[in-house]
Amino acid sequence: MAAGNTYTPLATNTLATDTQTITFSSISGSYTDLVIVGSVGRDATGGSGINMRYNGDTATNYSYTILEGNGATATSNRGTSTSLIYVGYDAAPTTTLGELMFIVNIMNYSNSTTYKTCVERINIASVSTEAIVGLWRSTAAITSVSLFLGGTVKFKTGSTFSLYGILAA
Repeated sequence: MAAGNTYTPLATNTLATDTQTITFSSISGSYTDLVIVGSVGRDATGGSGINMRYNGDTATNYSYTILEGNGATATSNRGTSTSLIYVGYDAAPTTTLGELMFIVNIMNYSNSTTYKTCVERINIASVSTEAIVGLWRSTAAITSVSLFLGGTVKFKTGSTFSLYGILAA
């Protein structure tokens, strides 16, 4: 393993106002993997979950598989040929800032010969945990990542999103 820090901080966004979409843009291709860490709240309950797109691509080039457990039951779901990667929690029952936390690992994001995959973990401590695998069927290097909520629900003021680069993962 290489000496030094594993995660190189690339950007952090702490919301000063309620916001529906946050975008990390002009991402350098200098790393092998990306990690996004979020600690968020929503301005209302219900609505759409957190979703993600790369490079502004709104075509049906994405797929995902969800595994969810709440300590009593486990479920799974799948989306194919969708216009986004689902990151988690359609109807979060809380607006508490920081109760909804997630980590997204995007592998080989700068490789221009393979499709891009990601693994996500998201939880609301009082509700359940989800693990999600996503695929973007494109060989383009990822230069921007957008995270957004559907409908009229917004990320709450004070929500934080951090982007890290991992070298030679």
